[in-house]
Amino acid sequence: MPSSMTFRTRSGRLLPAIIVAMLLASCSGQAPQAPTESVQGAASGSSDYYLQQAQQSGDDNKADWQLLAVRALIREGKAPQAAEQLAKVPQNLTAAQTVEQQLTRAEVQVALKNYPAAASSLSQLDPHNLTNDQRARYYQAQIDASQGRVSLGVIRAYIAQEPLLQGQPHQDNIDRTWMALTQMSAQDVNSIVINADENTLQGWLDLLSVWQSNKQDPDLLKAGIKDWQRRYPVNPAAKSLPTQLNNVLTFQPASTGKIALFLPMSGPAQVYGNAIQQGFTAAMNGQASQPAPQAAPAVPEAQQQDPADPNAVVSTSAPDASAQNTPPQTDPSQAQPAATPAPAPVASSTAQVKVYDTNGQPLATLLTQAQQDGATLVVGPLLKDQVNELSSDQTPLNVLALNQPETEKNSPNICYFALSPEDEAQDAARHMWSEQKRMPLLLVPRGNFGDRIAQAFANEWQKLGGQTVLKQSLGSGSELRSSIGSGIRLTGTPVTASDASAPAQAQGVTIGGITIPAPPTDAQITQGSTGGAVDSVYVVATQSELTLIKPMLDLAVSGRSHPSVYASSRSYQAGAGPDYRLEMEGVQFSDIPLLAGGNPALMQQAAAKFGNDYSLVRLYAMGIDAWDLANHFSQMRTLPGFQVSGSTGELSANSNCVIHRKLPWLQYRQGSLVPVSS
Repeated sequence: MPSSMTFRTRSGRLLPAIIVAMLLASCSGQAPQAPTESVQGAASGSSDYYLQQAQQSGDDNKADWQLLAVRALIREGKAPQAAEQLAKVPQNLTAAQTVEQQLTRAEVQVALKNYPAAASSLSQLDPHNLTNDQRARYYQAQIDASQGRVSLGVIRAYIAQEPLLQGQPHQDNIDRTWMALTQMSAQDVNSIVINADENTLQGWLDLLSVWQSNKQDPDLLKAGIKDWQRRYPVNPAAKSLPTQLNNVLTFQPASTGKIALFLPMSGPAQVYGNAIQQGFTAAMNGQASQPAPQAAPAVPEAQQQDPADPNAVVSTSAPDASAQNTPPQTDPSQAQPAATPAPAPVASSTAQVKVYDTNGQPLATLLTQAQQDGATLVVGPLLKDQVNELSSDQTPLNVLALNQPETEKNSPNICYFALSPEDEAQDAARHMWSEQKRMPLLLVPRGNFGDRIAQAFANEWQKLGGQTVLKQSLGSGSELRSSIGSGIRLTGTPVTASDASAPAQAQGVTIGGITIPAPPTDAQITQGSTGGAVDSVYVVATQSELTLIKPMLDLAVSGRSHPSVYASSRSYQAGAGPDYRLEMEGVQFSDIPLLAGGNPALMQQAAAKFGNDYSLVRLYAMGIDAWDLANHFSQMRTLPGFQVSGSTGELSANSNCVIHRKLPWLQYRQGSLVPVSS
């Protein structure tokens, strides 16, 4: 009789259970002899799996599993653990393993944000000796080590990486190559020297030229792109256009036949809503580029008071309370143009505009009503809390919001246009960087308002490649007057950039309980050798406060090495006489083109209309530009690099359609105001 412990097969034969058990035991206990994937491959498994295999493998294959584990740890965001595991890889490696170890070391250094070390490791590798997968990683490490700073080397790395990729990574490569090219300055592009065999790079640069020459005209840009594709049929971008340029070929302008204007037409912010509406209407009627036949009466003093929360609206420089009862005075310096006159907004005799009062009305209700009224575009709302609601209120209407949300969000039918102090601070960072300043000190109002400005400046500064930004908070006017004797020290608290796109600082690595600090960056070495002396000061203060601050800054340093002083538009108000202009000698400040002399006739008209209240003149100019942006909504939303030369600045949109302004800069020189050329 058969044993009581048997298994019956399909053929009817019986196998003793002990034989089956022996077979299973031999299979489960067998250690892997070699990795199931190449050490130079994708390393798509988990780090736990690779580490387990490394423990079970013999010396010949252990290094392969360890190197795969290191790459998996990097992918999982475990850079310190990856560094620890890399240190455990044995020394007696084959030639192929040594090359892989060197490439993986560079990737670990990138993950640890030790970019100089990564660049050094990459320089020791010859991409011709790498497999295709390794070369793709090699070029990606080069790109990552650049910290987002565009250079010809980065462009070449993208081009070299492109044929090694497929699917979505390939399209991402095309898009990022294009983005890098568009971020290069005209000077950098013109200085590029192309090798004789760089046909792909030549094609990309010609495509960039087509875009720069025609980006303001969608029809010309479409024709230019198609002609370029015929001239460069084998260029990778001709076969798969960058997504932004592909949007150009499918571009359709949005309808502006019926516009809903969402503004506070009652309540504390009514004065701001009125100013924007008047500018919007003047531009719509074609009256924004010429003086009105008769000046409108000045805004009564009672209407010039700030709302309960002046930072909730878009006025960047509300006049201080002490100046509000001062009789209006003209400023003779306005006659000096500081910028190229902005083109007059295009009037539309067929557009219908209906104004909706946002005070006391839920935003969702207003959007529904505007849609029922046949509107195709909403301009507004103005107040920040209502703008923050936009993302949660689903509407098919295109919306040009007149403020920015607390956090940028990419909504396909929304653009954000604000005269925010944060946007002005970002422009100041770019301007000061272009003037070769590297150690800025920010003097900002104490509290949340000043903190927001400092944060915006620091984020932009570090995007540009800058390092430490110092902040010093200012008290009230009475506090400043009481501290005149002690002066202002050129020191402050470092501001940490919070923007995810800003280059992160290098971090140390902890191995075996010992922390190895990251090597200092070039900028930090320079800062240490110079003692970290402040070379520039950005002041956000009212006109009366700047009168106190400027002399204290002059006394803060001895000798000739005075830091350059820059100010926001908050300090520029009507009524500044020759004494004030002489006291401000050398100070640079930014303001909208309308106030900087871009259109003297329109400025004269606006100044008379609002009794020289510059805060309302700025909002009047915002209304003018809101009309122009409404008529170019689709271009701003979808066309890369599209710009509008407006009364509030050179306007362009980022990928989230947050509209940024490039402002003209003026300087006090020998009692006069002169434009700053940079």
